[in-house]
Amino acid sequence: MYRERQKQLAEAVRRVLKAEWEIELAEVVMEQPPELSMGEFALPVAFELARKLRKAPRVIATELAEKLRGELRPESGFTSFETAGAGYINVRLEREDLALALAADGATNFSKNAARILVEHTSINPNKAAHVGHLRNAILGDTLVRILRAAGYSVDVQNYIDNTGVQVADVVVGFLHLDGKSPQQIEALIASCDALGAEAREGRFDYICWELYARVSQWYSEGTEEQQRQRKALRYETLHEIERGDSEVARVADRISTAVLHLHLLTMQRLGIEYDFLPRESEILHLKFWDRAFELLKQSGVLYHESQGKNAGCWVMTRPDAKVTKGETDEDAKVIVRSNGTVTYVGKDIAYHLWKFGLLGADFGYRKFFEYPNHTCWISCMEGAVEHPHFGGAGAIYNVIDSRQSDPQANVVQALRGMGHAEAADRYTHFSYEMVALTPRCAQDLGYHVAEEDRSRAYIEVSGRKGFGVKADDLLDKLTAATRSEVDARQPERTEAERQMIAEQIAIGALRYFMLKFTRGSVIAFDFKDALSFEGETGPYVQYTAVRARNIFRKSGTTPEQAMEAMRKSAAGAIQEDALWAIWLRAARREQALTAAIQSAEPATLARHSFQLAQEFNNFYHKHHIMTEEDPARKILLLATAAVALRELTVLLHWMGIDVPEAM
Repeated sequence: MYRERQKQLAEAVRRVLKAEWEIELAEVVMEQPPELSMGEFALPVAFELARKLRKAPRVIATELAEKLRGELRPESGFTSFETAGAGYINVRLEREDLALALAADGATNFSKNAARILVEHTSINPNKAAHVGHLRNAILGDTLVRILRAAGYSVDVQNYIDNTGVQVADVVVGFLHLDGKSPQQIEALIASCDALGAEAREGRFDYICWELYARVSQWYSEGTEEQQRQRKALRYETLHEIERGDSEVARVADRISTAVLHLHLLTMQRLGIEYDFLPRESEILHLKFWDRAFELLKQSGVLYHESQGKNAGCWVMTRPDAKVTKGETDEDAKVIVRSNGTVTYVGKDIAYHLWKFGLLGADFGYRKFFEYPNHTCWISCMEGAVEHPHFGGAGAIYNVIDSRQSDPQANVVQALRGMGHAEAADRYTHFSYEMVALTPRCAQDLGYHVAEEDRSRAYIEVSGRKGFGVKADDLLDKLTAATRSEVDARQPERTEAERQMIAEQIAIGALRYFMLKFTRGSVIAFDFKDALSFEGETGPYVQYTAVRARNIFRKSGTTPEQAMEAMRKSAAGAIQEDALWAIWLRAARREQALTAAIQSAEPATLARHSFQLAQEFNNFYHKHHIMTEEDPARKILLLATAAVALRELTVLLHWMGIDVPEAM
């Protein structure tokens, strides 16, 4: 309803400007007045028109306000248009009209959008357990998927698996050469780990790989220079065998990466994160995606063969903005194929994105890999099922990849444009984000030694190669354990299973909200105590607010739906108090907040919106004694206010992947 009023107002402004001054305005800017008593919208349009009309902004605002009164009479849902300050127009809505409409309809009113969107997120190297840094990617990506679907888009979720990269090669080297295990022993180890179950942390296969990865990284730099050279040569020999895919070493790598990948999916499932398709780099290589892409790139002139300079013998990408005179070499050109014939990461990524947009003329084989409660997750293979979903040919794509990959992402966009696919390039979004670190306090809580000089730092960076960091499952376990002690103390009458579920919901809410409340360009310094706090801008604070609202209805013997129905029947929608109206108005801005989060590509917008609503409701809760209110009409309004707040908090938390617990 609020969004409809916005549209009505914008259209009325355009009509008046066209009729009175022959001015056409593409966008009508709307702001919020600093205080609710001043109205719901503030129009600064007069400042924009002052130069064109050669009048003072306040004069223009006065004339425009008078015309708008004729265009939008009270029955349209608008009650007043007043000139304010140096040239603003403050617009007031009919509060009762909007409140009753909200009580009648709690749906998010976006029409179904035909465009298919592909969101790629998580994309963890399948060589060890997921860590806290990976969680920011996955939580951002999953929340993006949720809000796009809420806005009516059809979304496919993909998790790209680099199962032929150097990180997997390092773990293979570790098992075969550092630990001296045979392929049969590695298979037996995986089977014994599977038998323990995913809950057995230290015995899990991805945990074993975590420690091994750190050890083999150290091993490469130990010993004599000759030993180091031999070990690194072994590393790249192993990598090439994995890329070729026709040896026992490659089969060992596939078995290791598949076992780790399965555990990654279980970790993410704890957070409510699911996928539709797992494209693997091995199939991109062996199904000759790159060969097709290479020919297309050469035909379009995007690539050329360099014959001189430092890139002699390489295929490099043409740079449209390069300042190079004829006969000179472009020393800064991006190498796509090295002089030894190997393809860079960017080259394979170009091929993959041509497939994403349906521009490659090739497809993966598909087989079922993982079953979720409501759908199947598929994985790429050489030859698979005859009948399978279609995953390529997206209308738009979002790649959730950290900011350090900005240059490779820009190279892919450049290649698409160079090949003549400008429209696809325009629909390619790098959804970047900064790293996750640990506060010194958090690092100490995790049992790491923190040097005295590091204890005053804002954060400490994690490193998988050095074995310094927190595994995702360990983090979730620690958060749940901390929460469980509180739940046990506060809810002793509940069953063991109920208390565990509540603890997990609070822990997941704390983690997801913490990862979402910071803008994507901010470095996050994770801290247990900050994330789990019931005060301030945290997940538990917002969850507790929703639980508090729900408890009102448990005590009152009614339901939120009945409260809003009573309000509609009694027409008790006249809201004079600004503190009450603030809750209704923020509830009305749900679609506006969703649209803003998508347009700005900032899920933090929703986190902030939910926190502000929680603050407004808690102020209302402490001021008004609903259960002892003696005026029947007043009580109906107060209950309906609690109902609309609960409904909105539940929806907003769901969009962020957070549940409202039964109790806290």
